Amino acid sequence: MTREDKLIQRIEQGDLGAADELIAMFYPEILRYCLWHAPNRSLAEDAAQETFLKVIRYFDRYTHKGQFKAFLYQVAANTCIDMRRKNRCPDVSLEDSAIEPVYAEPAFDAIHADMALRQLIGSLPKDLQEIVLLRFGQDLTLQEIAKILHMPLRTVQSKLRRALKKLKAQIH
Repeated sequence: MTREDKLIQRIEQGDLGAADELIAMFYPEILRYCLWHAPNRSLAEDAAQETFLKVIRYFDRYTHKGQFKAFLYQVAANTCIDMRRKNRCPDVSLEDSAIEPVYAEPAFDAIHADMALRQLIGSLPKDLQEIVLLRFGQDLTLQEIAKILHMPLRTVQSKLRRALKKLKAQIH
């Protein structure tokens, strides 16, 4: 039995401390996921928190079959979509957000590279963006992505291959 399974079992028995542990276990990767889908960090943090609130609030409706991570990502995706609709913040282009730092700092280079990657991925169709993000941004396996997106594994593989070809063509 995995740590996740044990925590879910304890939550089902009413242990609120287990819920805190489960949130702490997944919060960093859900926040990272929300950062890709939200126009700013504040909204991403709100989306991550709302994701966990929804999961805990409706936990009694969840039937554990060893796919909690997929369930969590589905809730996070829906929460990000809802927040985007609610806030209607325009996307900021790389050129509009470019700030010339007075001094060189490695963190600025990382942020610039992240923004460039985000813009490059943003040029893909939405369904391909999500697969690339889940695979490389969240480091999920193709099987996990198939569960999250409710797609056959072969479909995820072919869409990822197509996305990578498009990205390669844009880079060269």
